[in-house]
Parts: sequence; C-alpha cells; structure tokens
Amino acid sequence: MLTLTGIHHVTAISADIRRNYDFYTRVLGMRLVKRTVNQDDTSAYHLFYADGAGTPGSDLTFFDWPLPRERRGTHSITRTMLRVNGAASLAWWADRLRTEGVQVGEVVERDGRLTLDFEDPEGQRLSLVDDGGVGEFVPWEQSPVPVEYQIRGLGPVMLSVARLGLTDTVLRAVLGMQPQRTYPHPDSPEDTVHVYAMGAGGPAAEVHVVAQPHLPPAQSGAGGVHHVAFRVPTFTDHAAWAQRLRELRIPNSGIVDRYYFRSLYFREPNGILFELATDEPGFAVDEPAEALGERLALPPFLEPHRQAIEAGLKPLVV
Repeated sequence: MLTLTGIHHVTAISADIRRNYDFYTRVLGMRLVKRTVNQDDTSAYHLFYADGAGTPGSDLTFFDWPLPRERRGTHSITRTMLRVNGAASLAWWADRLRTEGVQVGEVVERDGRLTLDFEDPEGQRLSLVDDGGVGEFVPWEQSPVPVEYQIRGLGPVMLSVARLGLTDTVLRAVLGMQPQRTYPHPDSPEDTVHVYAMGAGGPAAEVHVVAQPHLPPAQSGAGGVHHVAFRVPTFTDHAAWAQRLRELRIPNSGIVDRYYFRSLYFREPNGILFELATDEPGFAVDEPAEALGERLALPPFLEPHRQAIEAGLKPLVV
C-alpha cells in the first residue's frame, strides 16, 4: 500500500534573500544545508534551511524572486508550522523573537498543542508548535540557538480553500490521508479547520485545511508559500505514485529528477501545488555532510554553466 510518511519540505518566496538568510540562520538558528539555484530559473537562488543534517521533513526552502508582497487569500498555503520541544522552548522563543523585533503573538494551546504564531520580515506566516520531543531531529552544533530550543523540523501546514469537498477527496482518495479532528480557525473562529494525517500521523505528518469561500483568491508573491511537498521513502514508491496519478488521470509533471530528491508535481482542485518528493538520496550526495550549504551546489546538468550562474547571483552576506 502506498503511504506518504509526512511533510517533506515547504517552499516559499523571498524578495529579499540576504535578509531572509540572516533571519533563518541567525534569528531562527536553522542550518543552510543547500545553497543552490531554482533549476527552472537559474537567476534565482533556491535556499534550503533545515536541521543539522538536512533531514527530510525539516526543510523550509525559498525561491529568490523579486516580487511584490503576496496578496493574502484563499486557494493558498497560509501558514507553515515548525516543531520545537516543550513549553520552556516556546517561552524562550517568545522572548527571543520579541527581542529581535519580530511580529509575534502569545503562546496558546491550539488543537491540543502549545503554539506560538509569528511572521518573518516579509510577512511569511509561521508558527512554532510543541511536538513533545517526538520524531526525527539532528541538532546543528554551530547554531546560535541552544540545542534544547532548536527548531526540530516542519510541523503541519495550513491550507485555505474555497471548496473543501474537492480538496478532501484528493487528500483521502488520492493521497491516502485520514481525517482526524477539527478545531476553530485562530483568526476567524466561525471557520472550521479540518486536520488530515498521513503515515503515523503526529505534528510532522498533518495537513490542516479550512474552507474560506468568502476570501478572494491569493495572489502569489514575497511572503507567500509556493508549494508543499510530501514525503515518499524510496524511488520505487515514487514510481508507483506516478503510476497511480496516471491511472487516476490526474494531470501532473511526471517524475522530475532534482538530483537531491525526485519530484512529482500536481495541483489539487483548489489550485494549490502539491509535490511528492523522495527522501533519497539527500543533500550529502554532492558535498560532505560537515560542509553542507557552504558553497553554491549545482546538479550535474547545470555544472557546465557554473561561471555564468555564479555571475548572476548576489552574495548572501555583504
């Protein structure tokens, strides 16, 4: 039986990549595990922030595109959650983020978990959620954040859709996710958030969906999310997923070899881009684990163009 095992990565958009790099590595203490380019637009960085090893399920990634701010609305991924361990950690983060001048809320219990909402400098909506110390995590020893407070990986993502039934069908009948529970939306309690779990479930393997037909469609831009990717353990499983989408006649990209993982893209009926991405081979395929993210890494098909690509990129640190 085909099973997705959790969130693989979330890819968002930044129009200020130097500030982005400073915020995610210095303020949030995440490790830049892959410094590469968008393979379809090599003028743009594609930066991957993660735990100390770039563990699948810990990657928050950004495309470097000079776009205006996202216009918020439905048909979009509205919030990305990041896992930390315990109430003491959330209290520590609330103090740290306020000290850094970050727009941050209060620690609250939501959906049975302690949660802290905040935004990055471009308005990217994020939350820290308590995962109880359960799940994969490799600390980054050089992080400015103490090990006990470090971000452990991705938590749930929240989707806003106009028509819940269509997305529900894809999550359950196509992707094999199971509805678990509901809770009131934190910003609009009249709207109900529906929680779907994949694999073993838990905060690293959930999608939260809210129907908000009263909102206008979002317009993509800086501070917005481009897509969410779900974890597929092996290449063999990935090929089976591609076959499944073909059999169901769901339009998709076919398998795309991203070198660090293989991808398969399709849009659910409300227009949100989903990706199925493999855990293998991982980020250490072309650079040693201890040096991840220190230089521009290019897949073999782009390596002949390195000089031109590097000339078009600005340094991340001035």
